[in-house]
Amino acid sequence: MSGDSTYKKKLSERIPRPKKKVTWPQARAFSVHLLTASGSFLAFVSLVFAAEKQWTAMWLWLGLALFVDGIDGPIARKLQVKEVLPTWSGELLDNIIDYVTYVLIPAFALYQSGFMGEGLSFLSAAIIVVSSAIYYADTGMKTTENFFKGFPVVWNMLVFTLFVIEPGEYVSLGAVIVAAILSFIPVNFLHPVRVVRLRPLNLGIFLAWCAFGVVALLQNMDATPIVQIGIGVTGVYLFVIGGVMQLLPKLGLRKN
Repeated sequence: MSGDSTYKKKLSERIPRPKKKVTWPQARAFSVHLLTASGSFLAFVSLVFAAEKQWTAMWLWLGLALFVDGIDGPIARKLQVKEVLPTWSGELLDNIIDYVTYVLIPAFALYQSGFMGEGLSFLSAAIIVVSSAIYYADTGMKTTENFFKGFPVVWNMLVFTLFVIEPGEYVSLGAVIVAAILSFIPVNFLHPVRVVRLRPLNLGIFLAWCAFGVVALLQNMDATPIVQIGIGVTGVYLFVIGGVMQLLPKLGLRKN
């Protein structure tokens, strides 16, 4: 009998146990991670066009990556992805792709374009990638009002604006240095969707910036003065409004 029980025990150990079935909420939640991960493919295509100096195509694909980054978060929160798949970090996945799309590709485009001169373009790209890597290590980059604390390394927006406006090499270098320094200073920067105060106005300005950007792409990055002024004015507003609201904490509060 002991030999028979030992045989049965060994046999049971060889037979694989049935795996747990994947539930519909889990499959649905994982599809959100796949949506986020698709940004890596969009980034790859953008990088290919950047290497070939096809700037309109590069910015178009990078814009699609920005669109995916804008919609995956709300979808994840609505489907409670973090609770359904607790061992999969959507935040870590998002940060990895964000570093590529927000930082690495814009820095490479700035260097590859050479519009600041070879030396300054290389220096600017180096400042961007190093300062941003350090910024991403900060776990307290958000305030209680969902402002970013410090410049949120949205280099895709800043470098795109420089491509459109073409302010000159030293002005461009100054913009890069100032933004990099502000990454480590506790000045509030706007999240146009998640900050409640003045949200209709701020979101409208952000959409206006996007609209001017689309027109610039349609003009093959040879923007007319009106488009240059439009993207410059809306860009400056988005850059400074968080600090203004930080200085005026009652600005935009609804009266009960």
